[in-house]
Amino acid sequence: MSGFGTARHLLSSVVALALTLWPTTMSRADEPVDVELVLAVDVSLSMSADELEIQRHGYAAALTHDNVLQAITDGAYGKIAVTYVEWAGTNWQSVIVPWTAIATRADAERVVAQLSAQPPNSARRTSISGALEFGSDLFAESGYQGTKRVIDISGDGPNNQGAPVNLARDGVVRQGIVINGLPLMTRGGFSGVYDVNDLDRYYSDCVIGGPGAFMIPVNDWTQFPEAIRRKLVLELAGPASLQWAAEEADHPPVVLAQDKPIADCQVGEKMWRNRNWMPDAR
Repeated sequence: MSGFGTARHLLSSVVALALTLWPTTMSRADEPVDVELVLAVDVSLSMSADELEIQRHGYAAALTHDNVLQAITDGAYGKIAVTYVEWAGTNWQSVIVPWTAIATRADAERVVAQLSAQPPNSARRTSISGALEFGSDLFAESGYQGTKRVIDISGDGPNNQGAPVNLARDGVVRQGIVINGLPLMTRGGFSGVYDVNDLDRYYSDCVIGGPGAFMIPVNDWTQFPEAIRRKLVLELAGPASLQWAAEEADHPPVVLAQDKPIADCQVGEKMWRNRNWMPDAR
């Protein structure tokens, strides 16, 4: 074979290989799902080891609950994409479960297996704004195209590090991302000088945002598994699920985002500055 023939043969082989691989890479990038969901979970030092485990078990139970799986099935695509992130200070975020599609119970159980593989860690400070910014960046690398993008954020205290939380929220919402919240008002961990009595109002006014955004306060850890399940059902339920989704919403309280802020969105930062001589518990 001449040199020209050899070069032409090699070029044809490269083109054939590229055409073989191209649909595979593109099909993943374009895979449609009903919801892309970031589960962003607080693991700051104000949370006890037992509470960290309760959070993990609560999410695991919710993702495999019949109502949640039914809500997924009833979507237009019958599939969602989920990633699970633990967060604390401004630069402390850890992806525990990378982006994974859930369409069946087996899919959900695989997510739970990843979630349960290692015990949770904890770290100092509480940066809700950092978690929101990190979570919003994750959508660019999800490999899925959702009709809705949601960040679920849970935490037991106000933002005390990083950008102002309301400004971070507004930036995320401008990207078309909905932020729902789960304020943990349990007083069960290392609570103290950094607690906010009206954390639910703080979340409503300063954290959640976007069309239909809501939050569900947790006043006792026994409520946590149910609160997670209800939140997921309300986020995922399609038209075929509206009846029992409404039944979930009948269990108060589900609080919608407020138009006019009431809470002081800088309360956490002020408390930190005023008490910076205290032990760095969060």
